[in-house]
Amino acid sequence: MSSVEGTVPGRDAAADRELVASLSGTRSARDGAVARRTRGVVLSSLGLMEEQAEGRKRSRSLALAALVLALLGMAPFIWRVVDDLIGGEFLCDLTTQLSLLICVFCPSLVAAVLVAGWLRRG
Repeated sequence: MSSVEGTVPGRDAAADRELVASLSGTRSARDGAVARRTRGVVLSSLGLMEEQAEGRKRSRSLALAALVLALLGMAPFIWRVVDDLIGGEFLCDLTTQLSLLICVFCPSLVAAVLVAGWLRRG
């Protein structure tokens, strides 16, 4: 077997030595260090992504709780407006106007808080 038969066209001897060194394990310490660093970076990124997901779940839960509490707080006013309008009261009565104002103001306030929270994160 001549030296010409054992070589691959287009490859130089340095690349062959590098391949042989990689396969024989003479560079395993350096490769192991790179693998450890890479593993550490990946694990820290995973931890950060999990923390961000937990934060999003927490803020979503708080927004939903605030919305439910706002609806529960507005329920008497909604009941009052519906009762007044069905019972023959006029829209110009002071109590009906106040109840309507509260029914419009409370959801607007909740929506403004939610939008401000989303804009602050973005």
